Amino acid sequence: MKLNGRTAIVTGGGSGIGRAAALRFAKEGANVVVADIDSPNGEETVNYIHQLDGSAIFLKTDVADPVQIMQLVKAATSTYGGLHIMFNNAGVGNSEVRSVDLSVEEWDRVVDINLKGVFLGIKYAVPALIKSGGGSIINTSSLLGLKGQKFVSAYNASKAGVVVLTQNAALEYGKYNIRVNAIAPGVIDTKIIDNWKQNERKWPIISRANALGRIGTPEEVANAVLFLASDEASFITGTTLSVDGGGLTF
Repeated sequence: MKLNGRTAIVTGGGSGIGRAAALRFAKEGANVVVADIDSPNGEETVNYIHQLDGSAIFLKTDVADPVQIMQLVKAATSTYGGLHIMFNNAGVGNSEVRSVDLSVEEWDRVVDINLKGVFLGIKYAVPALIKSGGGSIINTSSLLGLKGQKFVSAYNASKAGVVVLTQNAALEYGKYNIRVNAIAPGVIDTKIIDNWKQNERKWPIISRANALGRIGTPEEVANAVLFLASDEASFITGTTLSVDGGGLTF
């Protein structure tokens, strides 16, 4: 198994890409610490892992709160003796409005979760990773962190920030055998796109707006995350891997 004996934290692990990655990690032998603001969904992910005879715990976590991130890393290391993988995945979208109509409060919320949350995950995971002899950090950006789109200014800006923050961390911590990469999913079948599905005019266009002509699944993204977390990606750091069906080139 690719991750046998390693410990991974997955933020936003209660659903979507986070849940798929948590399950994938567990199937490959990792101990998984599932973090999410949504306790029922987070506990459900842990139950699924236990049904697979995997090892997992859940910790309710607001990724924008430094104290809670410190507690998350402490729980992982005290429970499993170390930390080897940090998947900073938790994220939210914003109301689809012009930037001048987006409230300052919503801007702050989106940037706090999507960008500050990744910063905090790196900040507090790195010392634990160093103690474990190195490891892998994977951050969730987005197709919309690589190109602009109307009406999602906070999401665009926060996810673009993740890309360069990933490069920064890769440069800072490579000497400690810590690899830092990002994924940039396109349109993936998670709850963040539920509103798009209700739009009878836009959804037929959005759902086919890539080279493959379909949306992706959380499991397809989780496969990419597993690769970046594993030794198979041992010489890959500072990169952003698009998992978008060719959406960036479309």
